[in-house]
Amino acid sequence: MRMKLLTGRGCSRQVIFAALAWLVFRPADFTLAADSTLSENRPPNIVMIIADDQRYSDFGFMGNSNVRTPNLDQLARGAALFTNGYVPSSVCRPSLVTLLTGLYPHQHGVHFNHPPPGFARLTKSHDIDKAEFDRLRQSAARLIRSLPTLPRLLAAKGYRCFQTGKYWEGHWRNAGFTEGMTIAEPSGGLYGDKELANGDRVAHGNGDHGLAIGRQTMKPIETFLDDVRQTPFFLWYAPFLPHTPHDAPEKFQRAVKANPRVEPHQALYYASISQFDDTVGQLVRLIDQRGMTNDTLFVFVSDNGWDPDPERFSKLRGEWDHTPRSKRSPFDAGLRTPILIRWAGRTKVQQHDVPLSTVDLMPTLLDAAGIDHDSMNLPGISLWSAAVGAKPLSKNRPVFGEIYPGDASVIGEPERDLAYRWVRRGRQKLIVPRQLGKRTPWKDFLTGPALYDVVQDPDERVDLISDPAMAGAVKDLRGLLDFWWSPDK
Repeated sequence: MRMKLLTGRGCSRQVIFAALAWLVFRPADFTLAADSTLSENRPPNIVMIIADDQRYSDFGFMGNSNVRTPNLDQLARGAALFTNGYVPSSVCRPSLVTLLTGLYPHQHGVHFNHPPPGFARLTKSHDIDKAEFDRLRQSAARLIRSLPTLPRLLAAKGYRCFQTGKYWEGHWRNAGFTEGMTIAEPSGGLYGDKELANGDRVAHGNGDHGLAIGRQTMKPIETFLDDVRQTPFFLWYAPFLPHTPHDAPEKFQRAVKANPRVEPHQALYYASISQFDDTVGQLVRLIDQRGMTNDTLFVFVSDNGWDPDPERFSKLRGEWDHTPRSKRSPFDAGLRTPILIRWAGRTKVQQHDVPLSTVDLMPTLLDAAGIDHDSMNLPGISLWSAAVGAKPLSKNRPVFGEIYPGDASVIGEPERDLAYRWVRRGRQKLIVPRQLGKRTPWKDFLTGPALYDVVQDPDERVDLISDPAMAGAVKDLRGLLDFWWSPDK
């Protein structure tokens, strides 16, 4: 089955080009206005804050008292909080493209981090120089250029759309941003560059210049906010945090290590979480200082989960690696994320516990901006009515996802690399591995279908697939999964 790329219907190709310098950041705390005088006819500014590799439970507002996230906690206190959000795939690039397009990886085509021939050969083959490396990466970055992305649709309605941080799709204009930081060239900075086997320096592919945001500077955002004035804007804030390397400044490490309840393998990761949260405080304060808070919708989500493993210490990197059952896996430690939606005076402070998906964010934000999307046939549903307290979400709606290796064997045929599909409805979650030929499923997470009660068994250790009492549930969930996407039909 060869994949058909979606067309760019309903999108504008016109973009505004701008260049911004990044210098030093301005640290600050923030206070969001509780009440607001809103411009009724003005669409909201949209600020999307994306954590990079952070487990769903590792926030103060999600019940972890050992992590310090005061700024996100404050944002959550005034937000519509969705505690059972899911990303469709538990690795960064496919998940981020879902946020940009509102599509599942098998629909948008970016089901991998690295295009053929894979990261090892891309970087270690003496036959690949910078020109060839860039050509191979561009073979994948072209996919998003044909899609009606969120920034493309917002730009067509007069928004200025600014990309910062983690972003894999080449130059910022490929996804329809009107301006940005990532340009698919080596930055010379601390993060985002790679040396090839022949000595050529290249942009790794995950954000190059954009990866300075948050870790080194907030100046590009400050400059953008000073320039945008009254024009509605969309800000993609996806700092390379708390992703490895967990090298947070000493003040964050010192505070974590002073907590006797924090285990040694958690300390560096927790410190990077604190560092990330501190940048969120800086960001919201920059908006508040400019009188923009009342007209700004804040969205928060993680791109995927990550969990430090006390048995996997890397001497080379000087820190712990993640557990096999978190990032890249079909389990909740890699897939779940809280989702926050806050627009002061518009959204209702309320906790929603029903499962939902990040494919739902695209229609939600288009609704908030007053942009019709009915003709786009997006797979997600809008959460906007629930976020403003007008209509509850269905408790029986299923959510779906798909897991792949980090390297693609081919572009345009995701079913050839598919390793696992999964579906959750209510408290039950079914995972179905896919065996191709004589090969066992990738990473051997499972050898056969597995069923979990993720409410009673959140770590997914008790497989109920053989329980006769669950036979009906297994049949129903398998039917839903195959109706959603059956790659073998």
